[in-house]
Amino acid sequence: MQIPYELILGWRYTRAGRATRRNGFISFISGVSMLGIALGVAALIIVLSVMNGFQKEVTDRMLSVVSHIEIFAPDGAALPDVARTMAEAKANPQVIGAAPFIATQALLARGGDMKGVVIRGIDPALEPQVIDLDGILKSGALAKLVPGSFGIVLGADLAHSLGVVVGDPVTLLAPSGEITPAGVVPRFKQMTVVGTFDSGHYEYDSTLAMVHMDDAARIFRLEGPTGVQLKLKDLHQAPEVAHQLAGTLSGDLMIRDWTQQNKTWFSAVQVEKRMMFIILTLIVAVAAFNLVSTLVMTVTDKRADIAILRTLGASPSSVMGVFVVQGAMVGVIGTLAGLLLGLLVAYNIDVIVPFIEHLLHTSFLPRDIYLISRMPSDPQRGDIMPIGIISLVLSFLATLYPSWRASRVNPAEALRYE
Repeated sequence: MQIPYELILGWRYTRAGRATRRNGFISFISGVSMLGIALGVAALIIVLSVMNGFQKEVTDRMLSVVSHIEIFAPDGAALPDVARTMAEAKANPQVIGAAPFIATQALLARGGDMKGVVIRGIDPALEPQVIDLDGILKSGALAKLVPGSFGIVLGADLAHSLGVVVGDPVTLLAPSGEITPAGVVPRFKQMTVVGTFDSGHYEYDSTLAMVHMDDAARIFRLEGPTGVQLKLKDLHQAPEVAHQLAGTLSGDLMIRDWTQQNKTWFSAVQVEKRMMFIILTLIVAVAAFNLVSTLVMTVTDKRADIAILRTLGASPSSVMGVFVVQGAMVGVIGTLAGLLLGLLVAYNIDVIVPFIEHLLHTSFLPRDIYLISRMPSDPQRGDIMPIGIISLVLSFLATLYPSWRASRVNPAEALRYE
């Protein structure tokens, strides 16, 4: 099969020799444009991969203490029929685990220190079905939550702020008090710290405390669990499954998936990701439109060649095609180089960043300041493919005007002084 001469000429112009100073300068500008596209594409891939990594890391830490879906009564009271609610929820094929719980707020005191906390009453036998506590709880802590012993498991930051360790007593104050002749007296109960957990998510480590569900019901005078936690096969299907359960569960119940519990944070991350995509895409656009100057100089330098092609019978569209191929080649090579460089860095950022930190004797993410002390990365096909397509489209658009100008060259005028 014969290769179209437009492709051959376009490729020759792309790798223009350095027989003259002018040709060398044009080739240099072409190389700079190619390098700019490659660096822009690589930067876009690396930044988005790191942002995806941070989002995945925070999500994993959050889901170490939060279930995929929560079902609870609108008024915060005990569910009317917990067994039926759990059975109906498990009927959904996506649900692989269910456990009852009690959720309420209280005050936790130790000496002169007092903290507002979220109390979660759990069933130690069923809780592992919905939340993987093995990775955050110290060995044996869950088994120490025995009904009637009034043990409590605190978040690591909460325990540190109260200055308590395992075995220390703390006082739990219920929000609703007892009415006595002297007025309303707050109800309190002395609890024993039987363990701590460290999820790596400060919001939960500093405010969450776990007790046995039976103890929570006695302290807060509840008739039973206030909600049911669910675990799904695919956590990303949580919003859809929650919508399905809203139509299948009996009674007046509220359903909340894990994305709604931190909706503000997830929305902020998505906005930041879009803004970074737009900003870095502009960098790629600037590099791509450097092709305009490259092709304009090439067209000026090749006016005689264009005139000869026209006298040999080449059509204006063929001449235009030659320079479109030249610009497109620069865009394709630059985009491919950027994709390779970006993916190479994104997949090895856990090695590259520590090396740079060691070389500069610094830390980009100090443990005492940031939630995450290492640079995570999660390259996703949904980000990489649009980046490559946008880079190629911008490169192609940058070739149109210079190529059109080349097709308008008058052979007689171009050869007059040759």
